Amino acid sequence: MRRTPYRLLFTATLLAASVLAPMTAAPATTVHAAASADRHDKDDCPPGGLGPELTARLDKAIEDVRKEAGIPGVVVGLWMPGQGSYVRATGVADTVTGRPMPVDTYVRIGSETKTFTVTALLELVDEHRIGLDDPISKYIKGVPNGDRITLRQLAEMRSGLFPYTSDPDFIHDLLSNPQRYFTPQEVLAYGYKHDNTFEPGQEFQYSNSNLVLLGLVVEKVSGHRLAEFIHRRVLRPAHLRHTLFPKGPEFPEPHAHGYTDQTLSGATEDATDWNPSWAWAAGAMISNLHDLRSWAETLATGKLLSPETQAQRLKTLPTGFPGTTYGLGILETNGWIGHNGSLPGYETVTVYLPSKKATLVVILNTDSLHEGQEPSTLLARAITQVVTPDNVYAGKVVPN
Repeated sequence: MRRTPYRLLFTATLLAASVLAPMTAAPATTVHAAASADRHDKDDCPPGGLGPELTARLDKAIEDVRKEAGIPGVVVGLWMPGQGSYVRATGVADTVTGRPMPVDTYVRIGSETKTFTVTALLELVDEHRIGLDDPISKYIKGVPNGDRITLRQLAEMRSGLFPYTSDPDFIHDLLSNPQRYFTPQEVLAYGYKHDNTFEPGQEFQYSNSNLVLLGLVVEKVSGHRLAEFIHRRVLRPAHLRHTLFPKGPEFPEPHAHGYTDQTLSGATEDATDWNPSWAWAAGAMISNLHDLRSWAETLATGKLLSPETQAQRLKTLPTGFPGTTYGLGILETNGWIGHNGSLPGYETVTVYLPSKKATLVVILNTDSLHEGQEPSTLLARAITQVVTPDNVYAGKVVPN
């Protein structure tokens, strides 16, 4: 759900699946009850509980998409209380060595970072330290039309601010030196060169500029660096011990190599150690299957917020894309609530289905489009077509 924010090059530069480095076939690996017990004190979704027929259908659906889309490695976790669970890794973490994809891989979660940033913001709302309808100019100076753009409109992607990741100079500067460290002010400046795209509140347009500004608001009001505030007020209360906000390109082990065709030449490169500072509050964080499973329910049910503020977060509006609406840093797609993430080398989907109390997490180590579609969307759609045919994941809120 990000092609404009995170697909930094033109879609015409896409590579076919066949140009990825040759992949060594790797057997799927599963997590059994002893390992999954670390996720929750009581796990009512024992691995394998979905039954052999459904498990076989999932295996085939995932592998078909993985091979067709040229995805090196995939991790999928699906938990359906009362029915069972499915936790599996398939493919490779390294296309050179053929190292199998580990189930417990750390991954750059891209735009899923937005759910953490907005949660931090909403905690300040609960404390009456900010108001969602305050103008951004009350906190941050120099924002184009800032006296008429509210914090709510920033979180809803309805501000009209030009997305800095669509600026040609930004794209060139980042891809010329992927190790470069960017400050929030530096990335915003790329977007400020352009006129606002519409009047506040009139339309939906996914823009990372919005979330960078909300990160700055959290810092100014709290008096703490964003990473510190999120760690103390979001990660720690949510018991997420494997989620972090990196300062630069650091990446805990184990992690898979990430592959992208978002390069100046259009050739696929290893983006594992690219510096995600440019994405900051909009997309720099790291997590793993363990924590994303837990976060999906925490986010969708509002465990860290008052019921009133959670209701505000879940008040979604049309995006212009069938089946998907957007609230305050959160999407709803045919019943599934959560977010997806993508940045060069990695994609994720973390969603929760309240009607079945089901959780789906998808992790993969490429962001290269397949026939104009994000591979994570293809996987999530294929999985939900099998297990929740009445609630098929759509997830798209950004034109390719």
